[in-house]
Amino acid sequence: MTTQNRLSLDPTHDASQQVETSSPMSDAETSLATPEQFQWTQQWYPVAVVEFLAPKSPHAIQLLGKELVIWHDQQGEWHCFEDRCPHRLAPLSEGRIEVDGTLMCAYHAWRFDGSGQCLDIPQSRDLETAKQNRANPRSCAISYPTQVQQGLIWVWPDPSEDSQTLSQERSPRIIPELEELPDRAIQLFWYVRDLPYGWDFFMENIADPAHVPVSHHGIMGNRYRDANYYDMSPVREVSTQEGFAFDITPLANTILRKAVHNFQPPCHMRIETTFARDGQMILALYASPTRPGWCRHIGCQVLIKDKDGKTPPGLGFFAWPMPKWLGHVLAPLFLHQDLVFLHYQEKRIGHQEPGDWLETVYTPNPQDKMVIALRQWIKTRAGGGIPWQCDPQLPPPQRDKEQLFDIWNTHTKDCQVCRGALNRIQQLKVVMWISAVVCFGLGVMLDARSQALYAITHPDASVLLMAPPPEFWELVLCSVVFATGGYLLQRFSRMFYVYTFDHAHND
Repeated sequence: MTTQNRLSLDPTHDASQQVETSSPMSDAETSLATPEQFQWTQQWYPVAVVEFLAPKSPHAIQLLGKELVIWHDQQGEWHCFEDRCPHRLAPLSEGRIEVDGTLMCAYHAWRFDGSGQCLDIPQSRDLETAKQNRANPRSCAISYPTQVQQGLIWVWPDPSEDSQTLSQERSPRIIPELEELPDRAIQLFWYVRDLPYGWDFFMENIADPAHVPVSHHGIMGNRYRDANYYDMSPVREVSTQEGFAFDITPLANTILRKAVHNFQPPCHMRIETTFARDGQMILALYASPTRPGWCRHIGCQVLIKDKDGKTPPGLGFFAWPMPKWLGHVLAPLFLHQDLVFLHYQEKRIGHQEPGDWLETVYTPNPQDKMVIALRQWIKTRAGGGIPWQCDPQLPPPQRDKEQLFDIWNTHTKDCQVCRGALNRIQQLKVVMWISAVVCFGLGVMLDARSQALYAITHPDASVLLMAPPPEFWELVLCSVVFATGGYLLQRFSRMFYVYTFDHAHND
């Protein structure tokens, strides 16, 4: 006889006191009852959006604490290597992509093809020596399985010989509606951001819909009106490989039929909101663990037209028609409302042992059921956390909040869409300021010319009593408009670098 571990989700119980319980069992029974363990390295992780990357340069990324590089060859394929040249371990991400589509290490010009095979060692004594050295497996770059699906680059973080076969047996956590409902599904822009808190705290945050009207006051609800009671119920049994799903029971008199949060390990949370006539809004949110205290978020909205062909509402104004770069600029308005909470929360809780989470926090309400389920999944089915391939120590908390709100280093510098838009804005700003100076200068010249003509035609009159001509005021007004426009563009361009937020002033 075996007894399965169970977690009480009764909202009348103090969830902070809930623990797993089991009856005494023999060693054999315990072995049979222990769930399989989630293998973090045997999974597909999204690491980048193809259209945001410059294909002519290699790009450094991190995954599970590993330093990796992704690059694009002449045949249009993306590849992922360990970010070190086998020669002297210089970072390949600082190298070059040559005209023949190979990746060159910029330190000693060793070149590699898409499989990691070394093709050239220029410092060899002769061609025969070079051939012998290239034949040595130690000359190869370490390559990881890579594929592109739905515009995302996916990496399998295991370079072993068996990984190529094993990785083909498992599919990435894509958005099936984009494949199955091409006539009804509308995909909005992808957004990528490196966030200064861990994968688990990102997932915990989006597994907690109760925070939305409070933390996102003004964008997704009102903290005083919408922080209401609701219940949550599991709709899919907890699974090591497939995660879990919870249904949020909507309040009466709303247009919602249901809302389901669907956690799919290792890094995907689908939030499926269904409206009348089967219209849907799907938030497809990914969070790949990069290094301790950090994760890479990739997300988008997918709107499913209802039976009448009408598009349902999306997530606030983020569903409005807009260019991708503007969507990227506005995304921090939403993300930064949680960012400080999660950064400091992780530093206070993150050093706890995996089993201590429920004893550290106080979670008496049913709205915390899904967060508890996530923490229990990590504890009982995923080895207690991520097996980092680096020092697992969390970085110290960042006391300079402006550093937490850094957008340039966590998004803009690696997004060619935003860098292109920023360059155009900077150029337009310069044009406006030059136009302001030119207009003002023309106005002054026109006024001086008018005064000179007046002095010639009225030698006995005082020039000081002459009013400037109407054209002067028109040019001055144009100068003010251009100068103001340049100033506003300067302020707006700062959104590509940093955007600070303070709840105390979010009325």
